[in-house]
Amino acid sequence: MGNNKRLEWLDALRGFTMILVVACHVAQMCYGINLKTSASMPFFVLFRMPLFFFVSGFLAWKPDILWTPVRLGMMVWKKVKIQMIPTVVFLCVCIVLRHPHFWDTLLNILQRPTKGGYWFTWALLIMFMVYYIYAFLENRLRWGKWGIWVVWVLSLALYECAYLPKVFTWPTSTFMQWSSLYQVVLFFHFFLFGNIMARNWHRVEQLMDTRWFFIVLVVVAFFTTADILRWHTLRFAWTNLPRTVAMYSLMMIIVMTFRHYDQALSQQTRIGRLLQYVGRRTLDVYLLHYILMPKLPQVGAWFNANQPNFLLEQTATIALALLVVAACCVVSHVLRVSPVLKKYLFGRGIKKVH
Repeated sequence: MGNNKRLEWLDALRGFTMILVVACHVAQMCYGINLKTSASMPFFVLFRMPLFFFVSGFLAWKPDILWTPVRLGMMVWKKVKIQMIPTVVFLCVCIVLRHPHFWDTLLNILQRPTKGGYWFTWALLIMFMVYYIYAFLENRLRWGKWGIWVVWVLSLALYECAYLPKVFTWPTSTFMQWSSLYQVVLFFHFFLFGNIMARNWHRVEQLMDTRWFFIVLVVVAFFTTADILRWHTLRFAWTNLPRTVAMYSLMMIIVMTFRHYDQALSQQTRIGRLLQYVGRRTLDVYLLHYILMPKLPQVGAWFNANQPNFLLEQTATIALALLVVAACCVVSHVLRVSPVLKKYLFGRGIKKVH
């Protein structure tokens, strides 16, 4: 982007993605729907988290920042306070409220790369730290505009290696699991891709506005998604290739759709205001929703016993997800009454680094 203007549709996109994340967790944790037998989750898994990291990387690009050692330290410390303190607090609260044995559960969760669901903020912190170090070195080492592309290609290569366990064993090592670096490897390339798009936003918009680009994306997304969910034509080293292409093409289709309908998603419309509100409360919703989700195994038992239905399953998960998101926003609003809680639980009130 030539300027640093906040795009309203991007906040709406993040709100939309947050609702999808909660809906997926509703299906698994509230209803007990199995990912392998679900009619909708295997499809939405392809783009919901990639979209999140894409938007994070997009917003991380700030061309007006002068990177100095002091600025680097301030940016890293700010992210540590925003990402780490709330995650630790809410993880502990969630364990206390939902599990009978605190220390055993905590130790078990820390051994897993997903950290009981709270891996996202920790993995995002690592991504920001790596990116900030890159941004600090970028001008000093004179890597030029292609440096970020090289880093993206390398991260994409690491991602592909993670899906070849018979060849590469490091992704499943104890260190990768405990540190959640495995999750970073899976999603960092989407963060970098979003950053690249922000750096070249004028040219990207020109490409999006061509007649053929969206059509090509739809065709590619259809066939690669069909291969993943139905055909399974490729094996071993090539198995993840159509999956990767499907994730990127579906992600770009949604990005282009939200950009195209930017007026309908602005602050001037009700749906725009609601999605943007959720989009600017993603940290709050993400941290709180694990605590507020109810247990409704009867619903999952019905879906598992009957013929899978994409529309019905997604309607049921989205409906409860909207209620959970609304409850998260209410609880967040109450907690924000305290300036201390607002600052240390949700990272608000922390002085911005310009």
